[in-house]
Formats: sequence, C-alpha cells, structure tokens
Amino acid sequence: MKLPLSPPDFEATFRKTDSNKILRLAGSRFGPTDAEGRYLHWDKLRHLQPPEDWTSEDYWLALKLARKSLYKKLPFTSKSGAQFQFCMIESIYRDLHCIEQTAAGRIDPLTNSHTRDTYSVGSLIEEAISSSQLEGASTTRNVAKEMLRQGGKPKDHSEQMIFNNYQAMQFIRDYKDEKLTPSIILQLHRLLTEQALDNAEKAGQYRDADDDIHVVDGTAAVLLHTPPKASELPERIERLCQFANDLEGKDFIHPVIRAIIMHFMIGYDHPFVDGNGRTARALFYCSMANQHYGLMEFISISRIIKQAPAQYGKAYLYSETDDNDLTYFIIHQLEVIKKAINALHEHLERKAAKLNSIEKRLDGSALQGQLNHRQLAILRHALDHPNAIYSIKEHQAAHKISYQMARTDLLKLSDHFKILSKRKYGSAFVFVAPPDLGQKLVHVE
Repeated sequence: MKLPLSPPDFEATFRKTDSNKILRLAGSRFGPTDAEGRYLHWDKLRHLQPPEDWTSEDYWLALKLARKSLYKKLPFTSKSGAQFQFCMIESIYRDLHCIEQTAAGRIDPLTNSHTRDTYSVGSLIEEAISSSQLEGASTTRNVAKEMLRQGGKPKDHSEQMIFNNYQAMQFIRDYKDEKLTPSIILQLHRLLTEQALDNAEKAGQYRDADDDIHVVDGTAAVLLHTPPKASELPERIERLCQFANDLEGKDFIHPVIRAIIMHFMIGYDHPFVDGNGRTARALFYCSMANQHYGLMEFISISRIIKQAPAQYGKAYLYSETDDNDLTYFIIHQLEVIKKAINALHEHLERKAAKLNSIEKRLDGSALQGQLNHRQLAILRHALDHPNAIYSIKEHQAAHKISYQMARTDLLKLSDHFKILSKRKYGSAFVFVAPPDLGQKLVHVE
C-alpha cells in the first residue's frame, strides 16, 4: 500500500491566494463534497478535472473552506497535539438513517428466544474467524468452526488467535452494561492475545519505550504509521474511556459514530505490541452493545473489511494525512456496517428458505411437526452433507443449550426416528448422517 499524497498546506495556500478569489471559492456552490457527493481526499481529487477555471489547488481550497466550517472537534489529539475532528455531511446522515431503519424493528429469528442463541453463536464464530484472519490467521473457516463448536483446544498459532477472539467476544457480552475502563481494555487485549504473542508477558499490557512499534506495509516496505509515545498511553486510554462513557455530554455524538471513533483511536494509538486491530474492532462491538444496538451482536464487520482490506487501511491513512479528519474513516465504516447488516438479512432469508424446504419435504410424514428448529437444522445440513458427524458437545455449543438438551435432540434423531446413525467414538457417542438419508425420511414411522 502506498502512502496517500498529503494535501497542500491550507494556511500557506490560503495566504497566497488572492482575496477576491477566496471570496469566490467560499461562495461557490460546492460544500464539503464534490458534485457527486463524494468526500474526496487530495490524493484522489488532484487527478480530477477541476470545475470552471479553477486549478486543483483552488478546488481543494474551496472544499476545505466548507469542511472547516463544519468540523466537530474531538477530545483526542495527534502526536503533534492537533485535535481530531470530523464533519457530519449529508451522506453520513443518510447512512445513519439507513442503519437505524435496517437495524430497527422485529427480526423474528433474532428475537425469538428459541432461535436467538443459535444465530448469536454463529455470528460470534464468524467475527472471531474473520477478525483473526485479517491479522494473519490462516486456518480455514471450516476447521475453525469445528474447533469452536466442539470446544476443542487450539492446535497452532492461527487457531489460538481465533479461539482468543471468540473468548473476547463473549467477554464483551458479559461486560456490555459496564462503563468502559482501562482495565477492561487491558483484559480484552489479554483475552485476544493469550498464548499468541512472541512475548507472553505483553498480553494485557501496554507497549513500553523499548517496543519499537511501527505500522509497515510488508509487501512494499513502506512505513505507514508511527504511533504516539508509549509514555502517553495511560492518559490517552483514560481519555478514550471518558469519551466512551460520556453519553450525556453537552456535545451529542451519534452512538454509531462514537463506536467508529473508538475503533479508529485504538488503531491510531496502537497501545499494544500486537493485536491492536482485533482490539479496535472488539471495542467497536463493546461500544455498540453498551449503547443497546442489539443487532450488532449478529453481524460481522471483519468479514466485510476482509473483502477489501486495502480500503480499510486507506481510510486510516486519509484521516491521518488530512488534518486528522476522521470523516474518511467514518464514511468507510458506515458502508461496512450497512453491508454487514445486508449480509445478515440475506443469511436469514437463506436460512429461512432452507428450513421451509425441509418442512415441506416432511409434509405428510411421521416427522411433520415432531422436530424442533435445532433438529431441523441438523436435518437440513445432513441432507447436503452425507456421512457428516455430529457430537453432543458441538450441538450444545452451536445452539447455546444444556448438555442434556443437546443429548436429547440427537438421541431422538437416532434412537426414536432412526434417521441418524449412533456410533461409539472413544468414550462418547457420535451421530452420523447416512448417505441414504433422503430415502429414510420417506419411510420414517
């Protein structure tokens, strides 16, 4: 990844520009965005044809004049002491409205007490895997899911990262109603990095002056970011916690924007030797949960970010290289959230369609109305995966139910309806989907 070209110095450009031209630029029809409503960084804008008889520098100056009138200051400073800030532009208002509309209302599978935990566990697993893969975990999704669902122990570094991420997401659920403190952030980092750091003592600890930390693009050997001094970290993290907890402050910040800003600041401060990205994304979820955005429990932002990681990195760099303007990062993350919510709805629709198809297939058979949603889910999976193996512990973890309830589900499918085969595996039983399951369903008595 290349560093974006920093914009022309605003003060220097302003001073050398004729006052009449400044008046004309300030009174132009352009606001903080271009004619298409895009909030462009100089690195992109310089390649576009400027309007009227302007130069690219004129165009940039006009946009910056509009932006400066809208900037909302934040209680965070850069390494140089300049304040971070952002603009509430039209596209942000639209995106927030879209998120509120999409996230509001009743989504039956997610509010139904019988199915909520099943979807919740699945989303936790997805975010744990994707967030870890963003940081280099190489374990395949299927292997990782099997490990988490069966409660197995991690076999290598990649599996350890995913296991840790899953534990951290569960920790967030337990502490979602608590005020954020530095100790919670440190505990979150400890969970995310336990047994996954070169120096185990660094888990749950701020980096120190001896830790030479830089963000580098390994493919191009480009230095992208050097974080603030280690000595500043306790104060900076304390300020972040105050910001997270100041929900009744005089300056209202939308809860989604607040969570995105927290995400950015952990990435900028880089308080740890490793695991900063995972901690930043986990804190986003922590903030959203604390502000009662329950739907966020069921989406995976890391899965969307992983589809275009370069854009994620650029959103950080655009903000850092242009007056600490977080608008770039906020716009990017709002788009990620919208895509993640859409992906959730599409997933729910697919799940519902598959379960409906199974129920139709059982019309008129002895199984009609006899299976709960968990057993139907096994049946649907088994029809697509002959010889698949199911264990009681895996079924228990997948649906967040008691061991006895999971055992009853599977024994009913094997011993009562005879549609799964029960086999002894070590000291426990496993349940196997027969290759002729489709035919068995026809003859169930």
